[in-house]
Amino acid sequence: MISNQIKRVRQSTLARNAAWMFAGQGFSFAIQALYFVFLARLLNTNQYGVLAGAVALVAVVSQYSTMGSGLLLLRYVSQDQERFPEYWGNVLMSTGLYGSLIVLALHFSGHWLVGAESASLLTLIAFSDCICGQLTTCAAQVFQSFERMRPTAAINMLTSLFRLMLVCSMLLIMHHAAAKQWAVAMLVISLCAAVAAVVLVTRRFGHPSFKPGLLWRRGTEGLIFAISGSTTSAYNDFDKVMLGHYGMTVANGIYSMAYRVINIATIPIQSIQAAAFPRFFREGVSGVAAVQPLAFKILKRTVIFGLVAAVGNFLFAPVIPMLIGKGFTPSVSALRWLCLIPLFRCFHLCAGDAIAGVGKQKLRLACQLIAAGLNFAMNLFLIPRYSWLGAAIASLITDGGLAVLTWTVLLWLRHRESTAALPKVTQVA
Repeated sequence: MISNQIKRVRQSTLARNAAWMFAGQGFSFAIQALYFVFLARLLNTNQYGVLAGAVALVAVVSQYSTMGSGLLLLRYVSQDQERFPEYWGNVLMSTGLYGSLIVLALHFSGHWLVGAESASLLTLIAFSDCICGQLTTCAAQVFQSFERMRPTAAINMLTSLFRLMLVCSMLLIMHHAAAKQWAVAMLVISLCAAVAAVVLVTRRFGHPSFKPGLLWRRGTEGLIFAISGSTTSAYNDFDKVMLGHYGMTVANGIYSMAYRVINIATIPIQSIQAAAFPRFFREGVSGVAAVQPLAFKILKRTVIFGLVAAVGNFLFAPVIPMLIGKGFTPSVSALRWLCLIPLFRCFHLCAGDAIAGVGKQKLRLACQLIAAGLNFAMNLFLIPRYSWLGAAIASLITDGGLAVLTWTVLLWLRHRESTAALPKVTQVA
């Protein structure tokens, strides 16, 4: 029976793709874990909080720098691979145009949104993430659209590996650094990773075809994808922006470190979701009846990782100050408060991908907007009163509520489709 199960796994494209993504994400897990341990040692708690405030604000708006062009490529090239050149050109045009506008907007308005110390880093981090980082992400999505998950995983790991090498070098040479020094170094590394990723895609799949008409024709759909991604970043990161806005840099460092551990613990779940994402678009052509079973199938696999992550984060939280330093001791309590978030993400990620797969991205966006609005309102009330604890409570309620809401919408779509498919009964007088 065991040999039959192994044979089935080897024959399953989804299993192979998930395995490659999991392997790549597994290396990323180790790399990111080491990276943040060394980065926390390089920066003290205050400087880490300053960096976290700027990074969180950039994360909220960075999705607009591509206007969803990477996900548009993933959707349409997954269905028709001959369309790659025009959609790859669309990615490059969108990132160059909109990314530059975002960087300029943050440069001139950032000091109103975050504390003065974090605002001084915004231009560097914005260029690093909104242009270089997004190009690297879109390059990975190209391979994902062709269901070639090995290079997808490698590209996703590229920036993290470069950053790990950099932080190790700075720690050995400088021992301690300011947040601005790290922001400059991160920009150089992100630029190198972006150039390497773009060259790799172009050599493997061909040169882009620039069609400005596509930029406008798919603009509305791309904007929906961008708002969706930005909304996700908003309810994940806006609490860190607010902590920085209120000048709670030490609290921000404590909370951001715990949240970073949560993000690392979610990597196995995201690897399975990433492997299945193109399939949702293909199955979605047949309607909700085709994607709902796929969503259940994915959920059964990811929920195990979510439970393990929740228990592991709670039990092993005291390891944080041992690895990073006593200044991060309060992160133990923060991590225990946040430990259920990977489990909640299992539910809303697979349901959300299923909703997007049937072309109902607007409904997914509506769910995310509700979650973001709720998160903002709770943080506005809780953070000034309870600091990072208020942010943790808001995050738990937001992710849990989003899980319930997205599955409710998916089941409603399935019910509506089933009702519409029933033959109408003609009453005879």
